[in-house]
Amino acid sequence: MQKQFQVKTIGQVLRENGKTVVQLNPDYKDGLLRLDEFSHVVVFWWADRCDNEKDRAKLQTQLPYAEDKTAGVFACRAEYRPNPIAMSVCPIVHIDNGTGQIEVANIDAVDNTQVLDLKPYFPVCDRVKNAFIPNWLEGWPEWMPEGGIAPMD
Repeated sequence: MQKQFQVKTIGQVLRENGKTVVQLNPDYKDGLLRLDEFSHVVVFWWADRCDNEKDRAKLQTQLPYAEDKTAGVFACRAEYRPNPIAMSVCPIVHIDNGTGQIEVANIDAVDNTQVLDLKPYFPVCDRVKNAFIPNWLEGWPEWMPEGGIAPMD
């Protein structure tokens, strides 16, 4: 039995003048209280450009970062999946509680992407001591650079 859920967007990703911000809808900005005491935020966003019947039906994909490999959507971070929910762990650059803006780095969402939720990054819960990845990802760095990744348009 498939159950339906109602999901509300709380804001959107905006990219302008070399900055990336999560702009919260006015009704949600009070939820930012004390988020500025954390170094990172987990941003859950809707990959709306893949929110169509064809992309939601894809269960396997060629991997852009491992060109000779195919993987199931549950074994990769592809934006097309049954529910195009994505997440990014982002360093917090600055928060303006008054305007409801969180300036972030390292988010792989494009301009005007809808944001579903925010959660503070808790190292005790959100990291794994003995994590491993498959050999075909061996060229990836151990950590993302804190300075940010290339902006996406």
